[in-house]
Amino acid sequence: MKKPTITVIGSLNMDLVTVAARFPNQGETILGERFLTTPGGKGANQAVAAARLGANVRMMGAVGDDSFGKELIRSLQNEGISVDCVKPVTHQHTGIASITISEQDNRIIVVPGANHALTIEDINECESAIAESDVCLLQLEIPIPVVERAVAIAHRHGVRIIVNPAPAQPLPSSVLEQASFLTPNEHERVILFAGMDEETFVDRLIVTEGAKGVRIWQEGQERLIPSFQVPVVDTTGAGDTFNGALAVALAEGNTLEEACRFANAAAALSVTKLGAQAGMPRRQEVESFLSKQRESQ
Repeated sequence: MKKPTITVIGSLNMDLVTVAARFPNQGETILGERFLTTPGGKGANQAVAAARLGANVRMMGAVGDDSFGKELIRSLQNEGISVDCVKPVTHQHTGIASITISEQDNRIIVVPGANHALTIEDINECESAIAESDVCLLQLEIPIPVVERAVAIAHRHGVRIIVNPAPAQPLPSSVLEQASFLTPNEHERVILFAGMDEETFVDRLIVTEGAKGVRIWQEGQERLIPSFQVPVVDTTGAGDTFNGALAVALAEGNTLEEACRFANAAAALSVTKLGAQAGMPRRQEVESFLSKQRESQ
């Protein structure tokens, strides 16, 4: 099978991760158990997930002209991801995410930095790369006008578009109308369609619901694709793994149901390890996991 080509347009952050027995209360200081620095950002995470699952991946985004930025670019290159459309920005720090992990959950503060220096002109310069893609995958840690422009270009060239509306915020109607699929979680879904008629877009919705699974609609019929039960170590990056895997499976011609099951399996495996990108599985792991699941049914 020919490898699908996926273009990911989004953020690159350095994740500053603290592991603790519990979350501190307001104004409280506690001792943590572990600290690590690891590549992240929703865009870069989804790019890594897709690359490990067998796609040819191109990343579009921006980093600061600093040590974090250089490290993030090297990390993507090591995964075989094209970084021709990742621009270093002077006088801006690379984006960071401060992540606290405790009680099988996480709390995250993102400081965008250079991610917000990505421009419409940058997207225009990479139009040919978007046009050559099987799937274009976006999130919302970059400026919304940039998202809107990228979606318009992909739509004009007939490229399938997945928009992961995270962090949650309202989107221009053009993005909602031109996206092939919207992949909010339960909370993002509420914000995304605040004051709007969700029914108009329901057949494009893929709602991730954590341990319960993924909710889809086909010809108006609602269906839950169950998740897989696994021991949870760190949920950071599970949604990004899902989106990267979904892009790969859809680009390979799978049905929506098949693609969601594949993405659920990849996301399940990702939460069994510490770190967003560190926990992302490779293709053989996902296929072996799914095979075992089928045998046990």
